[in-house]
Amino acid sequence: MTTEQIYAKLLPIIQAYLPTDVDPDSVNPDKDLTNELNINSAHLVDVVLDVEDQFDIEFANEDMENLRTVNDAIEIIRKKTTS
Repeated sequence: MTTEQIYAKLLPIIQAYLPTDVDPDSVNPDKDLTNELNINSAHLVDVVLDVEDQFDIEFANEDMENLRTVNDAIEIIRKKTTS
């Protein structure tokens, strides 16, 4: 699965948990999930659960610790879907 394919599947998941004051079109790979997109910790867990379901993968505790940006999510998914 390419980075673009992962991003295309990841984007609607992230957008579903954005607060109303964040423009869904502002999401891009460089955005910080909590600081720039204002996704709270409870919703971040929901994002991870949805990602696990969508991509049939499992996030380890280490993955959660390394999850800061949209691109971090893409890289974690890419590694887990290609190994």
